[in-house]
Amino acid sequence: MKKFVSMGLWGGVVFVLALTTLVNGFEFGLDEFFFNGTEITHTDDSVYQLSAAANPYQLMVGLTLIPRAAAKGAVCLDGTLPGYHFHRGYGSGANSWLVELEGGGWCNSIRACVYRKKTRRGSSSYMEKELAFTGILSNKAEENPDFFNWNRVKVRYCDGASFAGDGQNKVAGLQFRGQRIYQAAMEELMSKGMRYANQALLSGCSAGGLAVFLHCDQFRSLFSRNTNVKCLSDAGLFMDAIDVAGGHSIRNFFQGVVSLQGVQKNLPQTCTSRLDALSCFFPQNLINHISTPLFVLNAAYDSWQVQESLAPKAADPNGNWYDCKFNHARCSSSQIQFLQTFRNHMLNAVRVFGTSRQNGLFINSCFAHCQSERQDTWFSDNSPVIGSKVS
Repeated sequence: MKKFVSMGLWGGVVFVLALTTLVNGFEFGLDEFFFNGTEITHTDDSVYQLSAAANPYQLMVGLTLIPRAAAKGAVCLDGTLPGYHFHRGYGSGANSWLVELEGGGWCNSIRACVYRKKTRRGSSSYMEKELAFTGILSNKAEENPDFFNWNRVKVRYCDGASFAGDGQNKVAGLQFRGQRIYQAAMEELMSKGMRYANQALLSGCSAGGLAVFLHCDQFRSLFSRNTNVKCLSDAGLFMDAIDVAGGHSIRNFFQGVVSLQGVQKNLPQTCTSRLDALSCFFPQNLINHISTPLFVLNAAYDSWQVQESLAPKAADPNGNWYDCKFNHARCSSSQIQFLQTFRNHMLNAVRVFGTSRQNGLFINSCFAHCQSERQDTWFSDNSPVIGSKVS
């Protein structure tokens, strides 16, 4: 699906979908993909295993731990070493790097984080020893024509605060060291040759996509001016939205993440100089102040946000939204209107961002989540086409 995205990032011309067209009602067709991979509350499960199961011939890449991370306090929730999966590039991509920050929700309370530390989202002891590299990480030119031979890295996510926290809770045995994990991973990759990159792309999906907003300019600062550096956030545009009960479910949840994990000190100062820390965890308040070229890929009806932010069980105790949030064909006219309001909220949030010639965006009307990681939504035979370009 996303040759449109990658061409926009590296083809010399950034493809920006005109916001006036979007706001006036132009939409891409709705597809039939629904995502319900929650492992625990507010955890968006990896789509790699879905793709791997569908295609057993995908490249499998082993897990590498970062031994030097422990001395820097860069550890997972349970104190184990962080890790990454790395497949080295070759040929024309030998000096190009794609670093993807893994997603996987957040934990906002001691109880939730204690649970999380006993899973692959909080401990390298439970991580898969191999991951399938598919979608934007695929090594096949026919599946990933723009990045297939780049140095491609998947940084595992085991902190629960989008690689942004820095604190601890000794009583519960919890280490909130996301920011240190990010820094340790970058130092490790620089030592593996990334310091010599001609071009580098920081990407991430969901909680990893939010991490891209938080770390994009930090990533740019690693390289010399001669390196072409850009960022891609996939499904990371989490909106500070009102839920179906008129409450603020996602804001209340993020408040716990920010305060528990010591996120405030690591948020971009371009935002915290103007707004409170909680507001600066929402990408809509960061996006216009990121100086590094950034591409935003998001579904206007992001399935995770519909299910867990707009219509979570707590806001819909009678289940009036249950059918609709898992299948848009079952939504009433009033529910469709509510979703349209959410869509307009998102479009308004990126209106100014979309006017910059260095940035790009692709907001479609799919009920989907994380479109760059799955082969069927990244690049496939039946990917939608806009003009002569595969979208």
